[in-house]
Amino acid sequence: MKRRQGTRPLTLRGYRQLIKDHVKPALGRKQLDKLAPTDVRRLVEAKAESGLSAATVKQIHGLIRNALADAEREELVHRNVAKLVKPPAVRREEARVLTIEEARRLLAAIRDDRLEAFWICALTLGLRRGELLGLRWEDIDFGNGLLAVRQTLQRADGSLQFVDPKTDRSRRVVPAPEPTLAVLRRHRWAQAAEQLAAGKRWQDLGLVFASTIGTPIEPGNLSTRWRATRKKAGLDWLRLHDLRHACASFLLASGASPRTVMKTLGHSQIGLTMNTYTHVLPDIERAAVDAVARKLFG
Repeated sequence: MKRRQGTRPLTLRGYRQLIKDHVKPALGRKQLDKLAPTDVRRLVEAKAESGLSAATVKQIHGLIRNALADAEREELVHRNVAKLVKPPAVRREEARVLTIEEARRLLAAIRDDRLEAFWICALTLGLRRGELLGLRWEDIDFGNGLLAVRQTLQRADGSLQFVDPKTDRSRRVVPAPEPTLAVLRRHRWAQAAEQLAAGKRWQDLGLVFASTIGTPIEPGNLSTRWRATRKKAGLDWLRLHDLRHACASFLLASGASPRTVMKTLGHSQIGLTMNTYTHVLPDIERAAVDAVARKLFG
């Protein structure tokens, strides 16, 4: 599978794995122009019955459909048979959401942690893991309280790579609250001390969150450290990505518009923001009608 322009290495690796594990064993011997809707339907049904999640089966179906769309454009097939097969419905499960009280407990647990600023940025700015690992000091405007997302770090094809943000909306500038900026200033002082201690071993890449010798932090190692951190806070269920969800939920519950949250998180569509955070809507609706009532009746 060739890399399409704009396809990120990590995404491409996932596609290749799906083809190797699921598509090729089932359809690899089938001649392309002999492929029928029944073949795709049997594959989808077999994967669903095998215990794979509906989301994974849907991803496999989408991969076949997109590949056949390319083949159709190249006139290698007369029609896209995958379009005639209905993918499984993905049930949206209600995720557990971090509360303000739990967030305060987390803040107490991470105080003076070497990566305290990382965890706080994830919670207060809603940035993704790769976005924070790719953050440079030049991307932070302390004077105006702004932080720019211009690159991300990810492991792909056996190496760590800095890549462009996934979409145009992912490349963004977000406002940072003063407490977050204060933690980042302390983090910069601590990093300067590490640089002095490292001496000639220090590799100056300008990264905000780096190893003790200035090199990029391995994403897997960061996740391991996060598991120890959340255990310390008594929040064993809390994934690192849940801090991003918590940030959005807190913003919406505090009265921020969905479009503001969409811009902060770097979502590509407003629908994605609202579908992801429907659990906050009742509180927003209640606050809105109460505000109108106060204006009407005093």
